[in-house]
Amino acid sequence: MIRLNKLLSQAGVASRRVADDLISQGRVELNGHVVTELGTKADPERDHIKVDGRKLKGAAPERRYLLMNKPAGVMSTRADEHKRRTVLDVMAENGIRGYFYPVGRLDYDTEGLIIMTNDGALAERVTHPRYMLERAYEVIVAGTPEEHDLDRLRKGVVIDGHRTLPAEVTLRRVITTKKGTQAVVDITIKEGRNRQVRKMCDAIGHPVDHLRRTRIGPIMDLKLKAGAMRDLTSAEVRALTESTAATLDPASPVGKSVIENRRIEHQALDKKRASRPGRPFRPAGRAKPAGGAKPTGRPKPTR
Repeated sequence: MIRLNKLLSQAGVASRRVADDLISQGRVELNGHVVTELGTKADPERDHIKVDGRKLKGAAPERRYLLMNKPAGVMSTRADEHKRRTVLDVMAENGIRGYFYPVGRLDYDTEGLIIMTNDGALAERVTHPRYMLERAYEVIVAGTPEEHDLDRLRKGVVIDGHRTLPAEVTLRRVITTKKGTQAVVDITIKEGRNRQVRKMCDAIGHPVDHLRRTRIGPIMDLKLKAGAMRDLTSAEVRALTESTAATLDPASPVGKSVIENRRIEHQALDKKRASRPGRPFRPAGRAKPAGGAKPTGRPKPTR
């Protein structure tokens, strides 16, 4: 017997953490019954498992790792309630189909590199804060930041009530556009907070006009056009795996800061969810209590 979240991860449905969310949301069925209790186990040889109404295949699919240059105006999610274009639509435009999911996130208005995979274990390692994977961005901001502004970004600025970790910041050049003087800045961070780079630039009074992610850990491809994608090479997959080998000590000052940042983000998400009328509220980052009411009806399959 194997835990359901592990089975879903092995089948390429989602990472274990995301699989727990799917279970809590009532999107997983075991032998015809909706399962919401975390820790539920199943036998992949005998039990029938469905996710969003789709039967889980017994054998795990071949692991595949795709690098996409996500265009602006595309959601980095599998589906969008407002029917906006998603990374799955971009995959379909490239002739690629299957149960892939994005590793991490990019804002709707942000373009740049994002990894799509069916390997839940690697996805969790890349996205988990404890591995401190670097992400590099090319940022075009309004005006020209002075050196002390750039130094504030390097040392960390307060956003959403907590200071960001130190970042690598370089002013590359100043340009003149129809919008006025702008600066091209390279920023490398080791966190993944919501809209972090945009909020950092807002904090120094130079809002972002254009944002593009240029690197994820060791993965970089400046020749990949917006909307295009390719398979990662075996060397790139190996490098990505090795780059997440060292873990962050949660007792260290940096580790405590990362944990506190996540707590603050969960609080903000809780507040946002609680304000939605007509929707049951469930605290972010915490499982639904055992014995809670089961959802009515079956969620629509995710396409």
